[in-house]
Amino acid sequence: MPHWIQLGFAEYAKRMPPEFALELREIKPEPRSSKHNTASLLNAEKQRIEAALPKNARLVVLDEHGQDWTTQQLAQALPSWREDGRDIAFVIGGADGLDRSLQQQAEVLLRVSSFTLPHAMVRVLLAEQLYRAWSITQQHPYHRA
Repeated sequence: MPHWIQLGFAEYAKRMPPEFALELREIKPEPRSSKHNTASLLNAEKQRIEAALPKNARLVVLDEHGQDWTTQQLAQALPSWREDGRDIAFVIGGADGLDRSLQQQAEVLLRVSSFTLPHAMVRVLLAEQLYRAWSITQQHPYHRA
């Protein structure tokens, strides 16, 4: 990832309190070749993603066809998600997206933007939105609605 992406994610991750710590787990994309079709590549990536997920985590998949939540809606979901005691795993797909069966496992399918965004940038936007949603729950002045 470009250094500025790493810095952007790290900036918002360090702002989060310990009880809402952000942990980034990067999954190496499947090497593209003429021998493998997209479906087999997505399946291989799905297996690596599933292996990296915390056990019993709430799966939130980011997808262009997902629900279009506002930051306020995310802020409203955070307290109940936290109360159930499970980790929350936000999954960002690669350039080819995610295997359909992984999308179907999601408890929430969210859309980040109507714009087409570089996948690397999505992690920064997600980290910022999680920080902003948390700040709303704490009535912190970061969010000026």
